[in-house]
This record gives sequence, structure tokens and C-alpha cells, in this order.
Amino acid sequence: MAAPWQDVVRDAAAVREAAAVAVDAALLAGLLMRTGEQPNASDVVNYAPFTLLPSAVPQALFEQAYAVQQDFNLLVDAVSQNKEFLEQTLASTIKVDDFTARLFRIYTQVLEEGLAQTVFLGINRSDYMFDCGQDGTAALRQIEINTIAASFGGLTSRTTDVHRLVLKALGKTEEATRLVPNNPAKGLALGIAKAWELYGSQRAVVMFLVEEVQRNIFDQRCVENELWNRNIRVVRKRFRDVFEQGSLDASRRLFVDGQEVAVVYYREGYVPQVYDQQSWEARLLLERSRAVKCPDIATQLAGTKKVQQELSRPGTLERLLPSHPGAIARIRATFAGLYSLDEGEEGDRIAATAIADPDRFVLKPQREGGGNNLYGEELREVLEKIKDSPERTSYILMDKIKPQPALNYLLRAHSPLQVSECISELGIFGVYVRQGQELVLNQAAGHLLRTKATEHADGGVAAGVAVLDTPYLL
Repeated sequence: MAAPWQDVVRDAAAVREAAAVAVDAALLAGLLMRTGEQPNASDVVNYAPFTLLPSAVPQALFEQAYAVQQDFNLLVDAVSQNKEFLEQTLASTIKVDDFTARLFRIYTQVLEEGLAQTVFLGINRSDYMFDCGQDGTAALRQIEINTIAASFGGLTSRTTDVHRLVLKALGKTEEATRLVPNNPAKGLALGIAKAWELYGSQRAVVMFLVEEVQRNIFDQRCVENELWNRNIRVVRKRFRDVFEQGSLDASRRLFVDGQEVAVVYYREGYVPQVYDQQSWEARLLLERSRAVKCPDIATQLAGTKKVQQELSRPGTLERLLPSHPGAIARIRATFAGLYSLDEGEEGDRIAATAIADPDRFVLKPQREGGGNNLYGEELREVLEKIKDSPERTSYILMDKIKPQPALNYLLRAHSPLQVSECISELGIFGVYVRQGQELVLNQAAGHLLRTKATEHADGGVAAGVAVLDTPYLL
């Protein structure tokens, strides 16, 4: 699907001029990242990578993605509360995947002790691609749902204005007015603020749990500043700060460095590499506390690939959302083919099919953060190696989605200006807050479009592969 400026892509002089305008506009708008050389310093920064031109997105599929987000919020919340479902679904995975197993052990320990937390906050992002059928029609297909540290809600809030200016500079003023307003940072902060309010202490702070290496700090600052604008105090701490400074009082209120914490917003904690023994102890302390965790550990487990695969089985959605037939239909309409590699006849058959025709599938491990999936010959080699081993149960298979490529320029600092054949991925942010059994907030909070060159099979913006983009609805 070509946007109405594919003529511009071939005009070298217009592209050079537009790129200069775009880069300055990005810097002016605060579309920023720290540099790889100094990832913890803000005295040297550069613009976050982004497309020169907005990418075409089918309006009907864009609206479908928004319409189903509240349903996915309901589903994630339902999964997080269903101990039996999580136990059954992850039983095979925790035998072979140590990271998921350790998360699950904390989950069961906290449940046995009794939850101190009464307010629950979910910030998730459901990611989709547009699968192009043989007849040329596109269908919305879910890639995954991210339930922890879903990023770029801040920077994408700044991207639309940059692209609007670029279109005006190219003489496409009418098209510039058609870009959809987008401010996920405001929506995410609304959810955090509601959870903070329901926690019930004006003195308590919101704690962003952050990485040791913080290149993407400005994305987080966008959300932070929205909270400061509401007079909600924000602190930034790492796992090691929690380990060294954290404690619970008799009623399991969480204190870090002497400050009571109402909400813990995780921007860390989704990959095994960040956990040493101190980090695991800090994570347990956080989970045992009364503070609102975003996500709590049950919701992080609800976002695993194995859960995603199990949700696609016939009857599973009906079991989890028995009184929501409309939501079930809308959710199921977005599913791609998902297949279990559990030990047994079904898993044997699926593994053999994928080895015989690897280009039909994507092999997905239980990991977040981008850059983990396997394709083509690499998929075949890994499956050949693990096909007779329990290790294969730590993966799922998904049908490979085949979007229609389009030409664009991917603007990166210190990189040559050259045209690329690109594909895009649309994410919809969702926010919900539950107090006890009552859902007090449930909404879509904005969108994120990421685009990458077709030569890259996998990877997001933080992984250095995809760039930020803006949808132009057709």
C-alpha cells in the first residue's frame, strides 16, 4: 500500500531538503535518545531514529486495532487472576526455561503468603502487522502483547508533529492535516495517576524501576513529566537501589530510601541478563509489598509467548472471558496461526512441518525486548537441534506474516541518506486499573508505529533495527 508521496521518494533534491528539516524538527520536538558512547549522560544526545515520511496504514485496520484494545486489557487482567490457567499453561515452560521458572516461583510464593496489593495497574502494548493476502487485501494480525516495560509511548507522542512539518515542507499541506493526533505519554500517566490516587497516600511516590544503562531516558521522562504536572512525585531507582534501600513495614507498605512507594512502574526486569541474586531478592521484596506494581508478576507471566499461543486454542478465550462474546470475537479476529511445541504427537508434527518449510514460520522464545525471534535457515537449524529435547517447549511457533513493503528513508544519526524497502508494525497502548474486582479504568491510550528495512527480520527501535514512524491512514 503506497502513500501519496511515493513520487517524492525518487526526488533526490526534495529528499535532502526534507531530511534536513526533519532532523532539526526532531531535535526541536525532543525526539531524543542518549548516545551509545555515553548512554547514561544527557550532555551529549542525538535524535531518535525515525522515518522521513509517514507510512501508509489501512484506516479500517487501524480502527480495528484500537477497537480491540479494551478487550485485550480485559483478557490480560483475566489471565493474571487465573492461577489454574497460568499453572497449566506454563507447566512445560518452567521445566526448561529458568527465567520463567524463577518468575513463577515468586508468583506462587506471593500468592501463598497472601496478596497485600489491592489496586492493579496494567500498561500493555498490543503489536500488529498487516498481512497481505494473495488477493492483495490486508488483514490485522497480532504479533505479541507486551505487558512489561512497553516503551516509546513518550517519544512517539512527539513524532506526529515532526512528520506534519515534513509534509508541509514538501508542499503536502492538506495531507499534513490528516495525521492522527497521538499522545500515549498522557494516557500512560493517567493510568499511573489513577493507581497512585487509589493507593491512598498523598505523601507516597511513584517509582520508575529503571535500567543500569538508560539510553532511552527521554521516552520515560515524557511520562514522568505528565505525572509531575499532576503534582505526583516521581523517583527513579534500579534493582540494586531497592535491594540496598528497600524495606517493608508491618502492613507491607514499601519504603525505598525512606520514601513510601505507591506505584512501581517497571521499565526494567523483562530479560534474564538484568537479574543477579540481589535483583531477584529486590523483585521478591517489591512483589510482597502493598505497592501497585505495573506489572505485578502475574501480569508479566500473562505476557509470555506460551500464554499467547495457548490463548489461540479453541475454547480458551471462552473459558477466560465467559460473559464477553463480543470481545472474544474481536480478539480472535486478530490472531495469527500459533502452534505449541510441547512434547507429544502434536508438537512432533508441528516441529517436522516447520523444519520442512521454515519460511512459513517464526520461532519465538519466552523473551521480551526484541531481536530474539528466529527465521528461515536459522529456525531450521535450531529446531533440528532441539526437536527431540524438552528444550523445544521453551519456544512457540507462529505463522510468518507477510506485509506489503513500501519505500521510505530511515533517518539515523551518522548514517547515509538512502531509500529502503520497508515494512511497519503498529502497536496500540492499553491502560487499565482494577481495585479489588472492580475495573475502574480501561482504555486505549495511543499508538506506536515502527518501521524497518525488509532486510532485517527481527528487532525494535531500542535494538537498533526499527525506527519511529507515524501512520498515514488510507
